[in-house]
Amino acid sequence: MTTTARFDAAVRESRSLPSRPDSATLLKLYALYKQASEGDAKGQRPDMTDFVARAKWDAWHALGGCKSDAAIEQYIALIEELKGA
Repeated sequence: MTTTARFDAAVRESRSLPSRPDSATLLKLYALYKQASEGDAKGQRPDMTDFVARAKWDAWHALGGCKSDAAIEQYIALIEELKGA
């Protein structure tokens, strides 16, 4: 199975995990997904009154410079870990 196919499968599996991950893990999944699919964070940091958007952007921005392949592998590994939990 190709890396892209494994990533697509992990994205599908993320919607049916045995339990809902905590907020920090959800942010990490979001950031890894965005880094894998779009690369480094773009645009301006959201306003501090938009807490959710700002937290998501900050998590994604923290992965700046991480290669897409590395983000994909980390995303897949995290989903596998969550499936076993």
